[in-house]
This record gives sequence, structure tokens and C-alpha cells, in this order.
Amino acid sequence: MKILLYFEGQNVIGKSGIGRAEAHQKRALQSVGIDFTTNPKAEDYDILHVNTYGPKSYQLVKKAKKNGKKIIYHAHSTEEDFRNSFVGSNQMAPLFKKWLVSLYQESDFIITPTAYSRKLLKNYGLKQPIAAISNGIDLRKYYPDERKRTLFRDHFKLTASDKVIICVGLFFERKGIIDFVEIAKNMPDYTFIWFGHVPMASIPHKIRKIVKKDHPENVIFPGYINGDIIEGAYSAADLFFFPSYEETEGIVVLEALASQQQILVRDIPVYEGWLKNGYNCYMGHNNQEFQELIRKITEKKLPNVSLAGFRTAQTKSINEIGKELQTVYQSVLDLPYNHEIYRRIM
Repeated sequence: MKILLYFEGQNVIGKSGIGRAEAHQKRALQSVGIDFTTNPKAEDYDILHVNTYGPKSYQLVKKAKKNGKKIIYHAHSTEEDFRNSFVGSNQMAPLFKKWLVSLYQESDFIITPTAYSRKLLKNYGLKQPIAAISNGIDLRKYYPDERKRTLFRDHFKLTASDKVIICVGLFFERKGIIDFVEIAKNMPDYTFIWFGHVPMASIPHKIRKIVKKDHPENVIFPGYINGDIIEGAYSAADLFFFPSYEETEGIVVLEALASQQQILVRDIPVYEGWLKNGYNCYMGHNNQEFQELIRKITEKKLPNVSLAGFRTAQTKSINEIGKELQTVYQSVLDLPYNHEIYRRIM
């Protein structure tokens, strides 16, 4: 079999979770020996696996259907995670949902990262088979490395006694950026670093104001940083704190787990089935709980659950995801579905 992996607007989404999903898919297919191309002009492929939602994606899907190709849509986005992001996103969300549904309906099969996002899509009335397959994680890339840890701490001029809390995400309200800063105001003895970036003109004024000036001195917004420094940050920090209100998975959470870091997240439905409070992570519901948990975790008043978190990341390794994708591809090629394969992937 040969797969056409398609991502529209790489220069726009390359720094997002969808952008990292692209790299993971390539590695996953290589790990199981599946031939693939990323050239949208290719004709010698069996399945179009499309990950994006723009007009070029729509045109490619229509062309593939006309040529009798099988189509898999990777549902990275939902109406729910579109809200509270860009300027006007809440007003546009119902239209965005209609657009997503119109695209997803063109497919033979849908893949989405979690059981939670699968449930959302089914509630949209989609009739296609939907498999929940993680975006996966490159375990080797995020394994704790003393050189990377040192680079991170040197880059931010951190001392051995500094307590450091990190988060990675776009400057979206739904990511919990307002809560992150409010908590930092109440914890001046900690350094809070939020890695990530979006064009300032695309986000609401109140978020721009927070990032540019309306935050305490113990909060750092270094922008988008790739490579050794961010990889070192995951394991060298004292805690990964991700207060997001809505995700379809949260690749950054997988990155933190793979780094054998302790993580603190908001208790939201997307984590059901793979994160468990007090077992492989800690969860809170509001800023007061988060503040108390940050102190207890960093002062070692709660058990360290990072190794259980790492074992969770291992189940979502690139190689494991490659095997799951291979099963879906074979099922789609075998239409009407082989019921034994179908049962395993659903």
C-alpha cells in the first residue's frame, strides 16, 4: 500500500500540535515500513490521509474521490477546541463546525486522537467509522538529557534553587493562559515560563495585553523555542502545568510524560482513560487547587508519579502508533470491512 499524507499550510500550522502530528505520522509509517508521499500531485497512492481543513484540502479530497481513492480524514479539530482561541472564534465556531462536518463526511474513515474527541464527532452525526489513535510521541527525543537540562537552565539564567513551572501552548484563552498568570501572581517565589507563540494580531486584545505587559516579573513568555532548550525544559523544570480547558489530546502533555516530568492538568474529559489523578499525573479544578497542588508537588509532599506517566507515554510511542495506523489502512483497503480488524481498531 502507499499513502498520501497531506498537510495544508505547513508554514502556518508547523508550530502547532497538528504540525507536530505531521512529523509523528511520517515517523510512524516509516517504523512499520509503509510507503508514503507528501506530494499532493502524486497519483500512485492508495489512500489519501488528510489532516487539514483549508480549500486545498477540500479540492484534494474531491480529486481523490473522483479518481476512486480511499480517503481517511484525521480529525484534529472540533468546534469545542476552536472556541476561545483566535479573534472572533466564538462567533465563527458554529460555521467552523459545519465546515468540519462537510469535510469529514467526504471520508471513508475518520481518525481522531482520543476517545473523547471520537465521542464529540459521533455527536455531530457523522456515520463513518471513527478510530481513536493518539498522535503519538517520540520517546527518544524527550528522554531526560543532562546536557539539554543545562542548556535550558543556562538560557534562562536559572539557579539551582529556583523553582520553575513550565507550560507549552499557543496564546489561547482556552489553554488556560489567564489562569497561569493569575496563579503566578500569587506565587512570586516561583518562576513561570510559557513557551509558545501565535501572531499577536490573531488573538483577542486581553490576551495580547497579558503576554506583552500585564504579567508579573516571575512570568516569562520566551516565544516559540524548538530543539534542545525546550526538550531540556520538560525534564529540568520542577513541574509541567497545563491548565487547558479543552483539547482533542494535548501533544505537549505526551511530551512532558515522555520527559519523565511530573504533570498537573485541569480535570477535563479528554484525559479520561489515559490519565488518572494521583497515579500518572495530578489534576485540579480551579486556581486555588492548582496553587495548592503546585506547592505540594514541588515540595515533595505528594508522591512522585512521573515513572507511571512515562509508562503511559510508552503506550503511545511512534512505533505503537505506526501499528495502529497500519491496521486502519488495511481495514480501509479491505472495504467492505474485515470485521475482525474493524473490531480491534474500534
